[in-house]
Amino acid sequence: MDKLKQMLKGHEDKAGQGIDKAGDFVDDKTQGKYSGQVDSAQDKLKDQLGRDQDQPPQS
Repeated sequence: MDKLKQMLKGHEDKAGQGIDKAGDFVDDKTQGKYSGQVDSAQDKLKDQLGRDQDQPPQS
């Protein structure tokens, strides 16, 4: 995950858009059946990618 964060540094907005698009794709394919889980996963991914590497995880 750290290597991915380094690669995306400075492009967090594009990564967030990609996460949104992927979630929308899954929602479309599953007809929204898992939208709650997809939204939760999107939020967690955005949090992981947007968090500074030196900061501990928030609880």
